[in-house]
Amino acid sequence: MIDALRVAGADAAHRDEESYGSEAVPSRRAKLLLYYPAMKWTPGGRSTNLEDRRGRGMGGPLGIGGGLVMLILSLIFGPGILSDSGDQPAVESRGEVALADSAAEEPMVQFVSFVLDDAQSTWQGAFQRAGGEFRPAKLVLFRDGTVSGCGAAQSAMGPFYCPLDEKVYVDLGFFSELDRRFGAPGDFAQAYVLAHEIGHHVQHLLGMDAQVRKRQGSDPGIANQLSVMLELQADCYAGVWAHSANERAKLDPGDIDEGLGAASAVGDDRIQRRTTGSVNVDSFTHGSAQQRAQWFRRGFESGNSSACDTFAGG
Repeated sequence: MIDALRVAGADAAHRDEESYGSEAVPSRRAKLLLYYPAMKWTPGGRSTNLEDRRGRGMGGPLGIGGGLVMLILSLIFGPGILSDSGDQPAVESRGEVALADSAAEEPMVQFVSFVLDDAQSTWQGAFQRAGGEFRPAKLVLFRDGTVSGCGAAQSAMGPFYCPLDEKVYVDLGFFSELDRRFGAPGDFAQAYVLAHEIGHHVQHLLGMDAQVRKRQGSDPGIANQLSVMLELQADCYAGVWAHSANERAKLDPGDIDEGLGAASAVGDDRIQRRTTGSVNVDSFTHGSAQQRAQWFRRGFESGNSSACDTFAGG
């Protein structure tokens, strides 16, 4: 499986409903983070690959309980369980984005645009040097809920990548939750989240997610283990991009610590301990805090996608 990855070059899921837990539902009463950019970037525009759906709500017939069941099943069996089902979770929208909220969020919109374009430019260069073709993913910003190619999307799912439409879905309110509830503040913590999702897009272009789903279907007993491997590889790919950004003097001291903190904060063990008071390793789908930080660091220190073979021996 890793041989296909190396086609992407040494320089450089499926539907990734991050296991952020029920605590990740963005509270609209909570203010977005006061944003003071630390990464070295120049505000001034939006990515051409950005799709802003804030204020556009889409409804569906399946209630909240049913939506939760479908989410759990999708984490186990992959995106097909959502896309093949006629039912979709209910999605609520607060309607049009208030002008004040839109203005307050604009610096963050421009920041995620920068990260999106920078990460994808890095991978495009890697693909080109290897003689491959890179199709850029789209980033969809939504508020509360929307519809993706993989089914209904809700804020409670956290940021995710849908391979069926090759888009990353993010509710900006998640970033305040990343700080407030997960204890992972900072602009680079936010950049890590986006780079991780773009890592899933790279996996998709290489056919890694399809291979994993095939193996999960043929051997359900290792489905979670394979999911963890896929997630840790995306963490490593995020580190590879961070290495490139650092080489180009885009990072400030402390940025990598923010990324490592974010990777650890969304480890399965920390989320399970926070939400249930106990840890069940067999139910992990994304990896422990230590694993996630370890693979992000590996990508950063190597700057090489071939160092991200989480499937070795698997």
